[in-house]
Amino acid sequence: MAQEIETIGIADLFEPPSPARDHVDTRIMAAASGIGFMAVRDFPGDHWLTPDRRAQLLRIFALSEAEKQKLLRWNFDPTRKNVYRGWFPLQPTAVSYKEGIDIGPDIADAGGFSASDDPLCEPTPLPAEGALPGWRAAAADYYRSMESVGNALMRSIARGLGLPETIFDAYFDDGISTLRLIRYPLRDANAGVDTSGPEFSVIHKGEKRTIIGREHADSGFVTLLAQDGVEGLQAKNLAGEWIDVPPANGTLAVNFGQLLERWTGGRVRATRHRVIAPKTVRLSIPFFYEPRVDAEIAPLPLKGAEPFEPFLYGDYLWEAATNFVEMSGIKHLRQPRRAKAS
Repeated sequence: MAQEIETIGIADLFEPPSPARDHVDTRIMAAASGIGFMAVRDFPGDHWLTPDRRAQLLRIFALSEAEKQKLLRWNFDPTRKNVYRGWFPLQPTAVSYKEGIDIGPDIADAGGFSASDDPLCEPTPLPAEGALPGWRAAAADYYRSMESVGNALMRSIARGLGLPETIFDAYFDDGISTLRLIRYPLRDANAGVDTSGPEFSVIHKGEKRTIIGREHADSGFVTLLAQDGVEGLQAKNLAGEWIDVPPANGTLAVNFGQLLERWTGGRVRATRHRVIAPKTVRLSIPFFYEPRVDAEIAPLPLKGAEPFEPFLYGDYLWEAATNFVEMSGIKHLRQPRRAKAS
């Protein structure tokens, strides 16, 4: 029988130490080291996880095409200066059929944003207030709420590993977490794209389904995903079976990235996942909790963990992120800030 995704109430993570918090830590570590996926509920900011509140963020997809054009990234409009943040349009021939926007920390703290020549720290092109009244304030509040959840989960993971609970905090101070808003439309059957191949379709519950988000494992640390009530997200369990991740209101789907798996010596598992086409348009709000660009990732004091040469998070992220279709053609625009030690 396929393993199911567990839903964990995490209110106790935001309270002082207690047996109840210890119990939550145990459940989180079991999920992180097992299937590598879980859902969480009951936390500050969970009021955003209702259809009406999510709709406040997703209004951005109602912008006119002319307004969306103003938010494009350089690889889709070479007149733009932004190369890492901003809008990515539909790619008709790509397996991952989606449009959306990548938003950085300046949405939540524009005043604290300092200029940098690093594209990973560039400001986000955002819609004008007049085009979407109140949208920026909503996105800022949501961003800050997800940062709080990310911090609480990383502290829980630290405790579960037997490390000081604040060991990760300094890495994420002034981090470059990404809020991504995604729309997966129904693919036009008359678009001239041959979707009969195995990379485009799978058999799910006896029915042929199109893949709209190709199989992958996230590259970083913790992903917090708010779904819009439409099924489609699947995770691969320990037996290699694809299981559905329920899109329940009031919950975030949580999965862990490859860098956290490596950093923890494999104690936390990065799970492969994909999106198959539902019967209707699917909207998704992932938040990627990320450290500072110049955070040095070095081995943790974990017994039995494989040693590795320290490296900067920004160098790792750029190499990984620029392999995705929506980032194509930009890899050459940033050089490593520090060579790996020999």
